[in-house]
Amino acid sequence: MAAEKKTYDKTATLLIKRYASRRLYNTETSDYVTLEDIAGFIREGRDVQIVDLKSGDDLTRQYLLQIIAEHESRGESVLPLNVLTDLVRSYTTDIQSVVPQFLAQSFEMLRHGQEQVMQNFGTSLPGFEALQAQQEAFLKAMTGGLGSGLGSNWTAPKAEAAAEGKEDLGEIKKQLAELQDKLSKLQ
Repeated sequence: MAAEKKTYDKTATLLIKRYASRRLYNTETSDYVTLEDIAGFIREGRDVQIVDLKSGDDLTRQYLLQIIAEHESRGESVLPLNVLTDLVRSYTTDIQSVVPQFLAQSFEMLRHGQEQVMQNFGTSLPGFEALQAQQEAFLKAMTGGLGSGLGSNWTAPKAEAAAEGKEDLGEIKKQLAELQDKLSKLQ
C-alpha cells in the first residue's frame, strides 16, 4: 500500500502551536518545526501564526523578531544599523503610531514594485526573448548527451547548432551584463 501524499492549502495561514516545553508544532503536518523552518515557510510566501497552546496568546511577532535577531547574530545584515536605531527610537517617542504604518506601506510598495518588474521583465527589456532563445540553445548544446531526462520533445543538437551556441556565448554574456545593469538601475 503506497503512502498517500497530502496536499495543503498554501494560501491558508499556517498555524504553529507552542507547547509548554517551548517546542513549536506545525498543525498542518503534525510535526515539530524550528525557527529556520518557519522562516522557510514565510520565504515561500506562507502566512504564519504562532500561538501559545495553553493561553492562546498570539506569539507571532515575538517569533518573527527572534528570526530576524538570529539572522543578525549570524552576520546576515537584515536591516541597516540606522534603521534599527530609528526603530528603537520610535518606541520612545510620540510618533510610534506612525512608524509601523509607514514600514508596512513601504514594504507593500516594495513588493508591488518587484511584482511589476517581474511581470514587465519580458516585455519591457529589448532583446529579452532573443536572450531566452539563446540561453535555451546554449543549454541544449551543453547537455548534448543528457536527452533522456529532459522530456520527450528534446532532441540532441546538431553539430551546427552546437557551433552556433558556442559563437553566441559571447553575445549571451554581453546581453546578460546589459540586463544586470538595467536591473540594478531599476532597484
